[in-house]
Amino acid sequence: MNKILKTLTSGKFWKELIIMTLGMSFGAAAVYYFLIPSKLVIGSISGFSIVAAEVLGKAGIVLKVSTVILIINIILLVLAWLLIGAEFGIKTVYTALILSPLIDLWDKILPYQTLVGDGTSVMNDPWFDLLCFVLMLSISQAILFRINASTGGLDILAKIVNKYLHFDIGTSVTVAGALICLSALSINPVRMVIIGLIGTWINGLAVDYFTDSLNKRKRVCIISDDYEKIREFILKDLERGCSIYHLQGGYSLEEKTELVTLLTQDEYAKLFNFLKNQGMKYFITAGNVSEIYGSWHTKKGVESSEKIN
Repeated sequence: MNKILKTLTSGKFWKELIIMTLGMSFGAAAVYYFLIPSKLVIGSISGFSIVAAEVLGKAGIVLKVSTVILIINIILLVLAWLLIGAEFGIKTVYTALILSPLIDLWDKILPYQTLVGDGTSVMNDPWFDLLCFVLMLSISQAILFRINASTGGLDILAKIVNKYLHFDIGTSVTVAGALICLSALSINPVRMVIIGLIGTWINGLAVDYFTDSLNKRKRVCIISDDYEKIREFILKDLERGCSIYHLQGGYSLEEKTELVTLLTQDEYAKLFNFLKNQGMKYFITAGNVSEIYGSWHTKKGVESSEKIN
């Protein structure tokens, strides 16, 4: 109980709750405005819910897509609890359950019917609908992945497949997504199904791109006779760590010292300005890094041992 109270009163908990809500709101808007009107089925639980709602409607059972999404997510959460255990945590439960209410919220705020007009969808073209959906959903997923959360749904199904069929997670997501896209053959022509399959593939690429962009760090290597001043600036002004390497120049055979540090984009700019303003002589190389394992300062005096991915 004390642990729960401590979590609920921490700033980190409320910050992540707000981020998850905003991220899911963005994803819900993508589903509501670009999938539901066009009946475009992407490899996701939202896509499968569109198919299920259409099939049930033909059978005389009329349900909103948002309602079907909620029912399917509840079923998947129960299955995950029974088959996998509680390892998904509160973040997955929260994101999975708020998608449906958020879709209904967009329906209240700005119904897509007012944007569709006489067309068949908001963009009136399945390819434009697909691109808009992938762009918005990928940004939403990248934001959630940054705080180790997810949109739930397909991730839960993939985890179940991973455990019992022994596919890796990436393959499990791909297989589950492809099967969902193919289920659209029951309501859409082959052309739309192919667009859905392409969209599923593009979404994976876009998520990787946005995730790498959000988490990008610079690995900076500096060779300078003024390395002590530079080290002090990195430690005290940027509040970062660094490593010191002693080496020998291949041309001059002189002994040199190299500093290596990992910085955010803003910190790298500050370091570069410092080097130029001080008039130091230096040789510097820098490359992008998208994964960090081990300790990383998240704010002054606080470190995270989580992987930045």
